[in-house]
Amino acid sequence: MPEGDSRGQRMIALCMLGCVLFNFPILALFNVRGTFFGVPVLYAYIFVAWALLIALMAWVAERRG
Repeated sequence: MPEGDSRGQRMIALCMLGCVLFNFPILALFNVRGTFFGVPVLYAYIFVAWALLIALMAWVAERRG
């Protein structure tokens, strides 16, 4: 299998992970009263999940072999 096919499949899997992370059942878990270092928990979760997805996509895109 060529390397591009594998990379494309990993990117699609990461997009699917993003759909799961930012969909209702998961977001509802973090929709609570409270803060995380002064930031509402839901906002902190969204920012951390978004940053994690960007980092994983960059890692997959730059990975060699």
